[in-house]
Order: sequence, then structure tokens, then C-alpha cells
Amino acid sequence: MTTWNLKGTKHHVLICNGSSCMRKGGEEATQVIRNEIANLDLDTLIHTTRTRCNGRCKDAPVVIVYPEGTWYREVTPEVGSKIVQQHLVEGCSIEDNIIYQYDQEGFITPKRTESIAGISKPLKKSV
Repeated sequence: MTTWNLKGTKHHVLICNGSSCMRKGGEEATQVIRNEIANLDLDTLIHTTRTRCNGRCKDAPVVIVYPEGTWYREVTPEVGSKIVQQHLVEGCSIEDNIIYQYDQEGFITPKRTESIAGISKPLKKSV
């Protein structure tokens, strides 16, 4: 198994490869994102990781960009290319595909989103 030295890495891209994402083009999106990074010679600045289910199956395929904490939905190969070129290189989010963005209050949804709210996690009862 490889152990990467991530010193100097600016972004970590988590690409969901769970079953729902894979059925909806996750492999193709993964390959486009990784190829775009390699073609732009950004391998030392951007690290990618294939994940299992990220819990947003209705929004599949899902890609998450850190350190910004931006979650993208319905990532086609075209959207994957835009994520690399516009978000990772130029610093501009792909607004139409955002599910969540992180701010000081935690994860928030954009004012205009087509993604479902999802199921809330249960609150723990104090004993």
C-alpha cells in the first residue's frame, strides 16, 4: 500500500465510489477528475481519495472538496472537469451542483438548491 507525503497539498478531493454513485457515473467522474489534475500537473497540490458511501445517494455521484468543505452533487465527467478547472485552479465554486458548504456555523445549504434535505441525525438524550 502507498503512503503519500501530503506536505504542500492544498486540496483534498473525496470522490464517492459507493454503489449508487458508481451506478450513476462515479467511475467516469473519478477518471476525469484524476486525469484533469494530472494533465494540469497539479498532482503535488491536489490529492484525491476514492471513498465508500458518503450518505448522499440521491445526489449521486458526490464529490467533496477540502479544505473548503464544499459538497457537490450529480458530478458528471463535465462537472468533474469544471471542479478541477474552476474550483481547484481558479477558486470559483460550481454553484449549480453544490449541496453543502462549510462556514463557521457548520455545513450550510445554498439558498437555491435542488438537492433533498435528507434525514436529520437523531439527537442524543441526556441521561
